[in-house]
Amino acid sequence: MTQYLARTALSHRICTGLSRRRLGALIGELASPWMASEAGRLHERRGHERLRVAGAGPNHELVFTDRMIATLVILRFQLPHAALALFYGVDRSTITRAVHEIRPLLAARGFAVPGQPDLRLRTLAGVFAHAAAKGVELRSDGTEVQVRRPRANKPGRRAFVSGKRRQNTKKATVITDGKGRTLWTGAFRPGRMHDQTALKTEGIWDLFEQFPGVRAKVDAGYLGLARDFPNQVEAPPKKPNKDATPEELAVWERVRHQQSSERICVEHGNAEHKQWRPLQRWIGRREYYDEIHSAVAGLVSDRAAER
Repeated sequence: MTQYLARTALSHRICTGLSRRRLGALIGELASPWMASEAGRLHERRGHERLRVAGAGPNHELVFTDRMIATLVILRFQLPHAALALFYGVDRSTITRAVHEIRPLLAARGFAVPGQPDLRLRTLAGVFAHAAAKGVELRSDGTEVQVRRPRANKPGRRAFVSGKRRQNTKKATVITDGKGRTLWTGAFRPGRMHDQTALKTEGIWDLFEQFPGVRAKVDAGYLGLARDFPNQVEAPPKKPNKDATPEELAVWERVRHQQSSERICVEHGNAEHKQWRPLQRWIGRREYYDEIHSAVAGLVSDRAAER
């Protein structure tokens, strides 16, 4: 298979998860940052300015467009690098190098903002500033993905064991608006850490104090946050005691169901992320997971922002 045929087939929406229009826009967006990083890498390797004019010397085995497409296909289906190398007629190491060049650029893009195509959110503080300025009510939820188990006798091995799933996982926090459109994904932590603790270490307590007008809906895992900020954070009501009357139970169930219905959109946002295979079960190195999750969530946010 020639590189042209591979590019034509693999650029289809089924393979990349993006329409060709959005794929073209993404290639145009990241071409300059990639060229700048490539020039910096070559300058560091040489140790001095280039001696020949730009364009001299051997060409890349994979042009930037093919590198982008190969990275997206791997993010979409978690295909072995050797399989993409076979399609493009190159060595496996060429695909691996391309992925390690493109993936950080995708992860650093941030998250699209509905109605503001020139703005992208990259930090939790940026999300709060946007919510305060536009009156957006946030939805927050934690999610976890099974990862490879650390080798025996390695320090911190138990930190990845999730108390909920009883598996080795990594956790992330997803924040969306009221329509389930991803505004931020981060607070990546080993599976043993509680969802609320992960957000607390990201400084969300300080942000709620800094932006008193921001409102959020959360699940029962963030009761401490709702307790400290009762006028800003809404969590499900606590279940009545065992001796509660049927009327009290009925009221609790109705309020709980209402709050759940208003918060469920963040679960839908999580489900969009997990349509991409690496976020269903990551089989690669754990140290790459944060970057992969950020890259996928940023791509999903582009499509969600158009709703």
